[in-house]
Amino acid sequence: MKKNILLFYIVVLILVPIILLLLPADIFDKGKSICPSVLLFDVQCLGCGITRAIQHLIHFDFAGAAAFNKLSFIVLPVLAFIWVKELLRIYRKIKNIKA
Repeated sequence: MKKNILLFYIVVLILVPIILLLLPADIFDKGKSICPSVLLFDVQCLGCGITRAIQHLIHFDFAGAAAFNKLSFIVLPVLAFIWVKELLRIYRKIKNIKA
């Protein structure tokens, strides 16, 4: 049972970036902000626009990414590193579970 849950988790981890790559770069560009800082104080925080910027960055739209949030050029490599580390951690866990 535990092995099945871990396999499902690893499949989800692999599918999420693929789905984001298949979606158009401007999929998140429209709509209202859900940032508490914007909603409560009408002030953008350092993270505002990071989702839209990352989506543009993974589609190699560097100008669009920079327009939304320049920190995306730091955040995306860090996210990729964490993603690979998590995949390896789960893979090792699955490998150690005896059938």
